[in-house]
Amino acid sequence: MNKTFVPKQNKISQWYLIDAKNQTLGRLSTRIASTLKGKNNCNYTPHQINNAYIIIINAKDILISGSKKSQKLYYRHSGRPGSLKVETFEQLQKRIPTRIIEKSVKGMLPKNTLGRQLFRHLKVYPGTFHPHCSQKPTQLQLK
Repeated sequence: MNKTFVPKQNKISQWYLIDAKNQTLGRLSTRIASTLKGKNNCNYTPHQINNAYIIIINAKDILISGSKKSQKLYYRHSGRPGSLKVETFEQLQKRIPTRIIEKSVKGMLPKNTLGRQLFRHLKVYPGTFHPHCSQKPTQLQLK
């Protein structure tokens, strides 16, 4: 009888640092989502949580192609009647630049409890400073 091999969960956390300066939003987000899910590891298992943490710095300097700066819209709703708020990419980038990357990556993660746990492993900062220096993150090169 064949037995299914299930790898043990790795208890050691890996921390990665990504500089988002002059990076395209979609290409950066797909790379982040696949690393969070653990697809860069040789023993990838879709139902297990990966112990990879990703730190993104310079989120305010993210790029977007074409004329999407004025055309791309971000919606939010409080649940009350008539409270739909709409803002463009430029307005959101001035107000909360980290939310753009967070929303993009969250949409690429699984829509279940695993995806919510993986999203907690993402740390986004608008500038170059981050408080995770003691974890000694390795620089993740984008292709």
